[in-house]
Amino acid sequence: MPRFYLDLFLGSQSNLDEEGHEIGSLRAAEIEALRTAGELAKDRTFMMREADAEDIRIEVKDEHRQPVLTVTLSIRVDRAGQRSQ
Repeated sequence: MPRFYLDLFLGSQSNLDEEGHEIGSLRAAEIEALRTAGELAKDRTFMMREADAEDIRIEVKDEHRQPVLTVTLSIRVDRAGQRSQ
């Protein structure tokens, strides 16, 4: 079974996947990255006291640690009548 690495980047923080995961296909790795991004977004919104612009990025790499796809999720709040900070 192929091994994929899912490196996580949350704003300026990163968490590199050192062990990797045995996942059946690139499509299955994409789905896992999408699920992970969605769960992180859910967790982040529960922890926020104020909404800050932040990107969640998951870079999926193959067994040779070559990038094969990236999932990016952006969290943005635009309030009418207020300037961005």
